[in-house]
Amino acid sequence: MTNRKSAVKKIFFNMDNRLRNGWWILIFIGFVAATRMVYGPITKEMRQLGAPAEWLEPAAFVFILLATWACTRLRKEPLSSVGFQIDSRWVKEIFFGTLVGTGLILVITGLIWAIGGVRFELDPARSLSALSYGFYVFLFVALFEETLFRGFIFQRLLDGAGIWVAQIALALLFALGHWDNPGMDGATKLWASLDLALGAIMLGLAYIRTRSLALPVGIHLGWNWSQGYLLGFGVSGLDHTGWFHPLFQGKAEWLTGGDFGPEASVFAVIVDLTFIIMLWKWKGSRPSATSTPILELRNPATI
Repeated sequence: MTNRKSAVKKIFFNMDNRLRNGWWILIFIGFVAATRMVYGPITKEMRQLGAPAEWLEPAAFVFILLATWACTRLRKEPLSSVGFQIDSRWVKEIFFGTLVGTGLILVITGLIWAIGGVRFELDPARSLSALSYGFYVFLFVALFEETLFRGFIFQRLLDGAGIWVAQIALALLFALGHWDNPGMDGATKLWASLDLALGAIMLGLAYIRTRSLALPVGIHLGWNWSQGYLLGFGVSGLDHTGWFHPLFQGKAEWLTGGDFGPEASVFAVIVDLTFIIMLWKWKGSRPSATSTPILELRNPATI
């Protein structure tokens, strides 16, 4: 009987007598499912009450953060433990990441332009307000997706299964999450899925090298914003009005990315692989134990 109890206990708890990471992932999924049940009705009610669309942009991030907070509270850890220690280093890394993400897209589109795949003209509908609004929109898209894909689940997989399992699992999940996006047809689906998986590995490495969500959020933000609202390409198949308007020159979609966007181009795969190697060789940085947070998100139970 004692051996049976011990075997059952091992299923749920590790050698440190803490609940195993797999169970924590299931708990997190349960919290996410619960928040999704109220997300739709709440945002619908707010729209019916006349809430502007821009007020609702942060909603998805707020709900995923709430699910994350619930799990970290159960673990008696601060929310900052999943990469949200908002100090001066965090601000610098999100700023640097935004520049990196923008630079990566500019390199990719520059290569597409260099082979005669696209040319650009200023969009008559361009405006600074649209450019700024796009930045705002994609900031919360990046915060939501990075909290979901590089936050609690990714970190539990890192702790329980190691880097390779965590990276491969989340890369596949990230690619599958975009599987039904517009423009996912034929060869485009292959190249887009490959690049999305590589993008997830790149963002995962950005977290691993810094143990913070700031750099991956910044890279994700800069990538999407510059691709859509700056250059006017589709972002994962979704159309956006940019400062510029791209005119395709009849080259194959595996070279240009087509309507899906430059991330479905072979050049995106090459650039991503190059940057992944750079991140792999980079020694990285870690939050300083002596840094003073501007806003450290903590659980009430741990204060």
